[in-house]
Amino acid sequence: MTSYEDIIVDRDGPVLTITINRPEAGNKFRPVTCLELVDAFQRFRLDRDLRAAVLTGAGEKFFCIGGEHDEVPFLDQSQVLPILDVYQAIDTIPKPVVAAVNGYAVGGGNVLHTVCDLTVASEHAVFRQVGPMVGSFDAGYGSWYLEDTIGRKRAKEMWYLNRKYSAQEAQSMGLVNDVVPSAELRRHAAEVAREIVNRSPLAIGGLKAAFSARHNGVSGQARMAHDQYLTVYLTTREAHELSASFAERRQPDPEQFWH
Repeated sequence: MTSYEDIIVDRDGPVLTITINRPEAGNKFRPVTCLELVDAFQRFRLDRDLRAAVLTGAGEKFFCIGGEHDEVPFLDQSQVLPILDVYQAIDTIPKPVVAAVNGYAVGGGNVLHTVCDLTVASEHAVFRQVGPMVGSFDAGYGSWYLEDTIGRKRAKEMWYLNRKYSAQEAQSMGLVNDVVPSAELRRHAAEVAREIVNRSPLAIGGLKAAFSARHNGVSGQARMAHDQYLTVYLTTREAHELSASFAERRQPDPEQFWH
């Protein structure tokens, strides 16, 4: 496995676990963290033996409490935290990603688990958006996907009032799928991932693309066509006959389309 500075990557059969390993800093992401996460998720996408991933944080107190802006030079666009690339990587990979929230999921950390396909939380997890308290906001994944997940009024409440929500409250809002004892979190998240592994990867990929396509404009539609419909089409007799007739410079035989 590739060695990283800010994350730990482990594989157990078809399931990959990616852990943000900065517990002393609340598992905040900095530029190198974002780049490493993107690299790990892209490697996950390309590895045919890996079918699902679990994303979590090191330690028992923090999942991720957002971005570490101290390292980012003021108004230096080249060094702006590339967390959007991480969100996009998770959202566009045609494989399921399960968030295992082991503690505080705050700010960008709350967005991070929201863009994952499913969220499993420990009973001590806490969820919160603090943007308006520190002069920041998320006008993309953190607002649109949050609204999709918990509804407009709840999403506005979370952003405007900046309250803390327990794992049980988050589950009642639809922000969390399962709540389990802390000691069982990783095992349960891996079990959920393995349960999805037993489903059709083509169907799961198609569903994932469909869920996000309406928020991704032409790129979302193109992804559905390229990753799913085109894949299905190229496995049909129709596609085989048309390709063969073109290569052989003959008229295609329509009878071959249906047999």
